[in-house]
Amino acid sequence: MRIPRALHDEIIAHALADAPDECCGLVACRDGEAVEVIRMENTAHSPLRYEMDSGELYREMMRIDAAGLEPGIIYHSHTRSAPYPSQTDINLAFYPESLYVIVGTATPEPELRAYTIRDGAVQEAELRII
Repeated sequence: MRIPRALHDEIIAHALADAPDECCGLVACRDGEAVEVIRMENTAHSPLRYEMDSGELYREMMRIDAAGLEPGIIYHSHTRSAPYPSQTDINLAFYPESLYVIVGTATPEPELRAYTIRDGAVQEAELRII
């Protein structure tokens, strides 16, 4: 997956802005390239987990589809732990075709990492900044 530097930086900015709570959002993609960051509200308002409003998620997924795009990335932050999928993240990975991106904000320099999560198996994925 390719992502423009500006969108990469926007995801990190969202994570820092929502800290100490976790942030969450989507990235619409076309042909393996990120084209739009969609910030979602973490309705859990928690530093330990995130929840997306199901109505808002449905509307954004329909908008992405209507625009001929794909929900290529689902992202959130980890404010107290490394940017690696937790068991909860794995259990809630309902979009196997999407990359799951986690921004770690527990260290002075935020770290962004991408994964595929399919059938409970986590594998690190490449997110190439362009």
